[in-house]
Amino acid sequence: MTDAPAAPLPKKILVIADRSPECRLAARFAALRAAHTGGRLSLLYVTEPADFQHWMSVEEIMREEARAEAESVLHSIASEINKATGQIAEYVVREGRKREEVVRHIESDPEIRLLVLGAGTGKEGPGPLVSAMAGEVAASFPVPVTIVPGNMTPEEIDTLA
Repeated sequence: MTDAPAAPLPKKILVIADRSPECRLAARFAALRAAHTGGRLSLLYVTEPADFQHWMSVEEIMREEARAEAESVLHSIASEINKATGQIAEYVVREGRKREEVVRHIESDPEIRLLVLGAGTGKEGPGPLVSAMAGEVAASFPVPVTIVPGNMTPEEIDTLA
C-alpha cells in the first residue's frame, strides 16, 4: 500500500459581479485563466442590506428585488462567459457590505485560490473595492488578487489569459 498524496482541491477563481463593463472583462479573464489552469469560475454578487425596517413586508420586497437583480446580472455574465469561453460559472449571492462579504465568502470556501477584479476607468477611480484590495487590505488578504484594467479589449484579455 502506498501513500499517494491527496489530490489538490479544485481551484476556483472568484470574480465580484456587478453591471459594470469592467466586471465582464474581469470575468472573461478569470474564465480563460480557469480553463488554462484546470480551475473553475465563481461569480459573487453582494446585495446591500435592505435599510428599511419600518415595515417588514416592504423590507422583504426590497430584498426580493435585490436578489432578482443579482440573479439577472449573474445569469447574464455567466451566459456571456459560457459563449465566449465554454466555462460554466457557479454563482453565489450574499447580502451585506461588499468588502466584508467578499472576505467572508473567500474564507468560507477553501477552493477559492484567486480573486479577479475589474478596475473602472472613470474619473472616480478604479472603484472602492479595487482601491481597498490593492491598498490597505492587500497585505493581509487571504488569496492573491488580480486587477484587470477596464480599458482592455476582449482580444487583449484573450491574449493575456
